[in-house]
Amino acid sequence: MFLFRRLALLLALCLAAANVLLAQNPSFNQAPDSLLAESSSLSSPPDLEDQAQAQTPSAAAGQNQGPVSVQSRIRVRREQRRAQAIHDAYSHLYETYVGMGYLRFPPGPHLQKVTYYSWDAEFTRFYSERLGVTVGGRGYYGSPFTYVNFSSITRPAVSTYMVMGGPVYRFYLQPKYSISGRVMGGWALGNFSGDTNGFGAKNLGLWPDGNTYALNGGLIGEYNISPGFSLRLNGEYVGTGFGSTHQSSFGFTTGFLYRFGKQ
Repeated sequence: MFLFRRLALLLALCLAAANVLLAQNPSFNQAPDSLLAESSSLSSPPDLEDQAQAQTPSAAAGQNQGPVSVQSRIRVRREQRRAQAIHDAYSHLYETYVGMGYLRFPPGPHLQKVTYYSWDAEFTRFYSERLGVTVGGRGYYGSPFTYVNFSSITRPAVSTYMVMGGPVYRFYLQPKYSISGRVMGGWALGNFSGDTNGFGAKNLGLWPDGNTYALNGGLIGEYNISPGFSLRLNGEYVGTGFGSTHQSSFGFTTGFLYRFGKQ
């Protein structure tokens, strides 16, 4: 009994000493907190990785956006320069044209076609960069073959003169060139008997002298040497009505064009 009491007293003293030691050693009490902090620090890197992954596409997008925006600005400036060059070339009020031409024309009802060479002068008033009205005059000259006949005249000189007017429209514009369409109508004068030595045009198989209508339709290409000066090539159809019949002829004109006056 006495021994049991001694053991109980010793156990009580050991418990008291253990409590005192635990109270005096704070590092032991803080160990769980440090473990929690370490666990939280170990769990934080995935969040940082997620943030880095989220920022990487935005950074790449920013890097890609730079060259794209520069290219778009270059395209805009190029289009602005192109539009200004077109405006400088085609914003003139007036055009004058002088040229020469070639036409295959039937000089009589049963004669082969003659090669006509011509001069051509025109004036155009534009009401916009595309639409204008043209008036002009031209003269054609040739020597048709009248076959062997009772006279010694086989190649008389003949001529035709025309005055016409009508609208012109530029349907394709570029800084250095343009393509236009044009239709005109007017008056034609034929001189077929002036070189027949009195035998008359009819006796040689030519159309009679006289006045008639003239029709013209053309496709015009112009190449700009400068905003005010161009070269022109015009493929055209010419219709006339000599001898109460209709003549269809095809040819071209080419020459120089000068623009002036601002709209």
